Amino acid sequence: MSPRIGLDLNTIVKAAAEIADADGLEAVTLATLSRKLNIRPPSLYNHIEGLPGLRKELALYGIEELERYLSRAAAERAGDDAVRAMGEAYLTFARRKPGLYEATFYTIDMEDTDIKLASEKIVNLVIQVLQQYGLHGVNAVHATRGFRSILHGFASIEQKGGFAMELDINESFYFLIETFLIGIKK
Repeated sequence: MSPRIGLDLNTIVKAAAEIADADGLEAVTLATLSRKLNIRPPSLYNHIEGLPGLRKELALYGIEELERYLSRAAAERAGDDAVRAMGEAYLTFARRKPGLYEATFYTIDMEDTDIKLASEKIVNLVIQVLQQYGLHGVNAVHATRGFRSILHGFASIEQKGGFAMELDINESFYFLIETFLIGIKK
């Protein structure tokens, strides 16, 4: 059976991302995707290897989109401005694309070459920015992990509705970023 004209992997993954953003990652199934695309579920198998293949492609797309957000934010910036901009970009991505953001943590195999390469681009970008603070080698990796933990922790708690206090969430986020910046300068 030949693939439907106009249907390609990019179209499939973008449709899956729309479902994930609207209804959550768990709502992304071959049945919901085929309904959205107005095709029969078997047609998807011309482009993906079942639901695990779709989830991998969605994770890869999410990681690549996050990298684009971060790269644009860091472009032509340095030091504190670059770190702040990347933090804001990360949180913006998680807020605008909640299902796709969740998909970035759904990996079938962290040793998967495509996932690994896409993830390394983000790590290398953050390390490059943090090297401006004199962080190199393992210290740059530790700082990168710390930055990611702050960003992911905040975004995940926010997505789950965990910030219920009557205090501006964005102020808390900026406080965290400024605290991180003070820490890496020591």
